[in-house]
Amino acid sequence: MKAAENAIWALIAFLSIGVGGYAVFLAATNFQFLPPPIAANAFPSDLGLQTHIVASAIALILGPFQFLEPLREKAPVLHRWIGRIYVAACLAGGASGVAIALYSSSGLVAGLGFLLLGLLWLGFTFLALVSAMRRNFIAHERWMIRSFALTFAAVTLRIYLPIGLTTVGFDNSYTLIAWACWLPNLIVAELFIATLRKPERRSVTANVAA
Repeated sequence: MKAAENAIWALIAFLSIGVGGYAVFLAATNFQFLPPPIAANAFPSDLGLQTHIVASAIALILGPFQFLEPLREKAPVLHRWIGRIYVAACLAGGASGVAIALYSSSGLVAGLGFLLLGLLWLGFTFLALVSAMRRNFIAHERWMIRSFALTFAAVTLRIYLPIGLTTVGFDNSYTLIAWACWLPNLIVAELFIATLRKPERRSVTANVAA
């Protein structure tokens, strides 16, 4: 079972770093290579989109390492600093995502999908932070799983996009992808949490619900 868990973690980390690294490349090249459908969106300014891309990339690259048990146990200070940067990136990425969500060129339904994604991403990450500050590590772990499931929507969206483009086209598929990129992720996260063994680290308080 441990080998299977390690293989799943490695795959998630590989995909996250790959997609996050591409976003870093976009930022490093001044966003000259944005895909045309995204670049063509009628955002009130480019700042919101660029902030969302950079912050989400940082969260995506760092997120898998928060679940790396040897790092958490042998380098707790590094684990906490990675967590702080991850939380800051999620809050910036979520806030900027919410700000631009309803400007999606695919219409209101797609925009609402991204809006709800951003709001939940902000909420779950904030609750993960609060539970850690209250030393409720059981709740913290579970909120972090939910948070990263939504962070990973950046990966699943890019898995669905080629399928949509080669079947029904961008305009017809993007409305569905705006919801499909994160709802299944969240369902899988909840199923995983339901089977999660209780961590050995005991929470000092149970003020934040898991």
